[in-house]
Amino acid sequence: MPDGDAHEPNAEGDTGASASPPPTVQNVPPEIAAAFEDLERHNRVHAPTTSLLRTLHAVLDARIPERTSLLTDQLRSPDAAVPYDAIRMAQDLMAAWRGDHTKLVLHLADCLLPDDPYTAGSAAEALRVLAPVSEPAREALASYVDIQRTMHGGDVRAAPQPLPRRAHQEAVLALARLEDLRALPCLLNALDDDVDAWRALQVVGQLRPAAGDLVPRLNRRLVGADFSQDGFGSSTGALLSALAALRDPAAIPALTNAVTAAIRQENWRTAATALHALSGFGPRAATALHVVRPLADARDIDLRMADTGALWELEGNFESAVPKLNDLLDTHVHRAAADVLGWIGQPAAMALPRLRAMLADGYEWTRIHAAAVL
Repeated sequence: MPDGDAHEPNAEGDTGASASPPPTVQNVPPEIAAAFEDLERHNRVHAPTTSLLRTLHAVLDARIPERTSLLTDQLRSPDAAVPYDAIRMAQDLMAAWRGDHTKLVLHLADCLLPDDPYTAGSAAEALRVLAPVSEPAREALASYVDIQRTMHGGDVRAAPQPLPRRAHQEAVLALARLEDLRALPCLLNALDDDVDAWRALQVVGQLRPAAGDLVPRLNRRLVGADFSQDGFGSSTGALLSALAALRDPAAIPALTNAVTAAIRQENWRTAATALHALSGFGPRAATALHVVRPLADARDIDLRMADTGALWELEGNFESAVPKLNDLLDTHVHRAAADVLGWIGQPAAMALPRLRAMLADGYEWTRIHAAAVL
């Protein structure tokens, strides 16, 4: 395919015209715009045989060797439209069925074509989603990132051409999902210049050896976060999750302040997320107890659950935690409460009657949680 930015495999009825960049949408968080672009992209069909092949895969179902052989032929087809549509089929197979998928992963890696960012972006996305199954593609991903930087310059991550930009970013994200520190320079640049930093936030938690570089940057972003906003399009939750995953005690003051800021804005869900993040530090986060203790009787049930779990992790006082958790077994957070009771162990025996009653619940995951705890 020609160089680089806009050509895509022929779709049914397509004459090979260049794909136009999506129109710029004003006042929409980039995460939301990207979600709609992904939805549109995933619904495209490029080869006239795709519908028939999807039906054939559905008929073959659990016959994984046969489906793998079929996908191998699809991914190696000389018609660029066929392997492009096969990428998603291969991703779906590997996501649904356990087994040794090395051959398919390597075929996806072969789709990381330097002069075809349209196909390469789709392949890199699949490898990101499939991590850690995509481990055999690690070196191919690292090589693709390097080649793209050579071809398009060091700022390809923020290039104005959408296809090379997306392909490079997806390859970096896939590397990070494999905990490969070769993704770090691009992620640090994204956090520093704030170009598509929301994508970097999705994966930086995977790079715990680089916490010393990442946590100060994440802390600064958390200080400037808008705690009045919540839900899709807000980066605060991703920031908190990344800091929780990195487990660097340097994040504890920022997380403590985040709880206070979220409570001030009556943003109970973000406050609960920050409390969950603090819980992961255990007694090392005891300096946050002056903020955590007053929330033990919060009216919001989810916030009360998060706070009770945090209190147990931070101070280990089962005598105060178990009665509160026992009461929470009668609320919609009963599975989370049961899990914490299971971590506490025998000192939580007073909760046994309610836990046994959960074994008769109509929802199987409630029964599974209760059985595991018991």
